Amino acid sequence: MPKITYIAFDGVEHAVDVPVGWSVMEGAKKNNVPGIDADCGGGCSCATCHVFVEPDWRARTGERNPIEDATLEFAENVVPNSRLACQIKVTDNLDGLVVRMPESQR
Repeated sequence: MPKITYIAFDGVEHAVDVPVGWSVMEGAKKNNVPGIDADCGGGCSCATCHVFVEPDWRARTGERNPIEDATLEFAENVVPNSRLACQIKVTDNLDGLVVRMPESQR
C-alpha cells in the first residue's frame, strides 16, 4: 500500500498508508489528517483540499485538468505545483509521495 506524507503548514508530518484507487484527499480524510477539509467530498468544487506537490513528484501526479484549474482560482497562494488532493488518484507509483498544505488550511 503506498505511503503518502502530508505536511501541515507548521511542519507537522502525517505519513499514512493509502490504498490504490483512493484519492490523496480520501487518504487524508479517512486517516484524520488535519488541514484537508474536503468540504465538497471530492467533487472538485471547493478547493479545501489544496496541496502543494513536492517538485520531484509533479510528473508522477499528472497535470491539472481544466475543472481543477478553475476551482483553484478560489484558493489562496496557488503556485505551479498546486493541486487539489481530490484529483490525484493513488497508484503504486505514488508510494512515498509528499504533499504540503498551505497556510490557509490550518
